[in-house]
Amino acid sequence: MVSINLFDSERRVIEAAERLAASLGSDPNHTVAAAAMDTAGRIHEAVNVYHFTGGPCAELVVLGAAAAAGVGPLVTIAAAGDRGRGLIPPCGRCRQALLDLHPDVFVAVPTDDGPALRPIRRLLPDTYFYPDADARRIVRFNKRYYKDIATGRKTSTVRYEDPIAPGPAIFLFEDDEAPRTLEGTATGIERHRLDRLTAEQTRLDGFTSIDQLKKGLQGHYPGLPSDAEIEFVTFTVEAPGAVE
Repeated sequence: MVSINLFDSERRVIEAAERLAASLGSDPNHTVAAAAMDTAGRIHEAVNVYHFTGGPCAELVVLGAAAAAGVGPLVTIAAAGDRGRGLIPPCGRCRQALLDLHPDVFVAVPTDDGPALRPIRRLLPDTYFYPDADARRIVRFNKRYYKDIATGRKTSTVRYEDPIAPGPAIFLFEDDEAPRTLEGTATGIERHRLDRLTAEQTRLDGFTSIDQLKKGLQGHYPGLPSDAEIEFVTFTVEAPGAVE
């Protein structure tokens, strides 16, 4: 998934990395800056440490800075080069570290149409997963669902190429401002082919017909193939209740 239409909060992460990179000057030991946003909307910044023995990239340093600040999983990360190089994608080592330690982070990359955000798993497909990373998971939702999920009225979601792991997660409601979060748990996952759905399966996420479900999915996932494998995910939130 590529998103050229970024949230303002995501643009702030990119701007923070580019601003810090522009301040590096001509120091050959620090040539790349990185910025990352946590689930509370705070932005953490760091620079690389170049050394012939293999100093860490800016993305790895910012992971350490965020951990030192006591934050949880990161939502968005961007890196930029000095001397006007602009946004740069992460190297292979950084991609693997991000996938293992922050498996739901979105990474800013340059494209012909401008900055775009991609899930880290899209930057490193068919890869090895470090089994002992014990990373905290994030499930992203559009902010319009916050009230229904917080009050327990919405307890399922349908996803395509957006895998959700069973178990506890931070439910993140994406916004232009600081994101809101809830503590939740993915309790069940069913996978079905879109072209083989039954009426009963369609009702798993509250749709009244297969056509309604397909229309909703195609609006959210442009170019969705007719034989796509989609996931129906059920979930709970901690202490659902009234929301102002």
